[in-house]
Order: sequence, then C-alpha cells, then structure tokens
Amino acid sequence: MLWLSEVMLQGQDIESFEELKEALKKRARGGELFFQMDVKPEYPDTPNDWQDKLEAAFTSLQD
Repeated sequence: MLWLSEVMLQGQDIESFEELKEALKKRARGGELFFQMDVKPEYPDTPNDWQDKLEAAFTSLQD
C-alpha cells in the first residue's frame, strides 16, 4: 500500500501539486497497485478537487 504521506516524505524536493502528481505516476508505473490518501498536500497550487486529481494521476496509464 502506497501512502500519500510516504510519497511526500520521500520526495522532499517536490515543490508543487503538479510535481506530486508526476511522482505518483512514476510510482504507479513502478508497480505500486494501491494508493491511500492520508494527508492533504499543502502546496500553493493544490486544487479543491485534489483527491480526484491524485487518484486519476495514479490510475492513469498515460504519461
């Protein structure tokens, strides 16, 4: 199980919501199958529908 807090802690260089989405895509392509959102990302560009966008990024097979 991949936790959002784990991605954020391991990606200390992530500075935006868009970079976080890319990190999630990379983890999904690397073989992670399950994703849990346990914290809210506090980046300035985090949208109101952040959960939907992160889920879409994780489950999308497109780059």
